[in-house]
Amino acid sequence: MFGVTVRDHMMVAHSFEGERFGPAQRLHGATFIVDATFRGAELDPDGILLDIGLAAEQLHEVVGELSYRNLDEVEGLPRNTSTEVLARHVADRLAERVGSGALGTEPGRVTALVVTLHESHLAWASYERTV
Repeated sequence: MFGVTVRDHMMVAHSFEGERFGPAQRLHGATFIVDATFRGAELDPDGILLDIGLAAEQLHEVVGELSYRNLDEVEGLPRNTSTEVLARHVADRLAERVGSGALGTEPGRVTALVVTLHESHLAWASYERTV
């Protein structure tokens, strides 16, 4: 299985509901480093899985839709936007773009996608899905 990873970042604000979140119940900021790994078993005739430049552009657009926003106010996101939930949201948006051909590869070449959001150098969460 081949994998191509691109990286970006986003800065967001959000809060959580529920006593288990302690002080994070108050509005606070978070900066995430976002890695998107596209996977597939076969390369095209030029020896690539996808256009890495287009992959970087698409990731930048997806995280750009969330950057500098209060996630509590973004329609379609659940109230508690944990790192795990946010990783799934980014993965789902990227999967839509893979399916539309926006990454310069024919349908079926990219078969899986993993999105990892790094909260810090010590903690991160991922979501993996098929495409």
